[in-house]
Amino acid sequence: MTWPPRQRASATPRRRPLDGRGVLTLLLGGAFAWSLATVPWGPDLVHPGGERAIAQLLAAALRPELSPPFLALALEASWRTAAYAVAGMTVAVAIGLPLGVVASGALARGALSRLGAVAATRGLLALLRAIHELVWAWLFVAALGLSPLAAILALGLPYAGVLGRIYAGLLGDVPEAPLRALRASGASEWQVLLYGRLPQALPDLLSYTFYRFECAIRSAAILSFVGLGGLGYQMQLALDDLRYGELWTLLACLVALVVAVDLWSGEVRRRLVA
Repeated sequence: MTWPPRQRASATPRRRPLDGRGVLTLLLGGAFAWSLATVPWGPDLVHPGGERAIAQLLAAALRPELSPPFLALALEASWRTAAYAVAGMTVAVAIGLPLGVVASGALARGALSRLGAVAATRGLLALLRAIHELVWAWLFVAALGLSPLAAILALGLPYAGVLGRIYAGLLGDVPEAPLRALRASGASEWQVLLYGRLPQALPDLLSYTFYRFECAIRSAAILSFVGLGGLGYQMQLALDDLRYGELWTLLACLVALVVAVDLWSGEVRRRLVA
């Protein structure tokens, strides 16, 4: 008995219709082309006198304001910006970590309870991070006035939403073998969380938290533009008065804050790995 001869595979691959990636590429390309078409190309594209303002701004970078009174003002504004960022991140971690644990489903045993807890918590986290910190700032300034608490809450709530969502993913992605060994020894889900999930995910949790702390420094400076004080507020005053030398000094302070946080986070990660 002979089997029918096997058909030879075609040398040239068959063309398939556009898959999801191709459709997404076409949509993005179309959106980019449409955005270019809506730009009012012409002499009014650049504000009259804009070239001169840019030249003055760049020239001021060579002569920043370094007088002792202004340096003292810049250091005070930097300290206030860093304080807003630290307080806001403290609120964000205090809210985001427990919500992230619940959103990961690590404490739920039944499938139905796990689904309900995860869906409800992730919906709350999505709501928190869907509203930008500037919008939160305007809301809290309207409710609380120009208070440091308004800046802290405006940073803490959206960052809690971001941190909680990332924490949930990191806690849910840890290897299951050590967790199964803990459960086999009689550990509860809380003990599995404390001695299994958190230790394995801790380096990634800290790494992302420090990254968001860097973002919080920049966000705190931006929030200062609404009148809450700090580097952003001083930058706005310098721009309004065309004091570009002061602006570059304030920008250097902001860069120094971000670099300091980056160096600190790198040192913490090295000590964890060692």
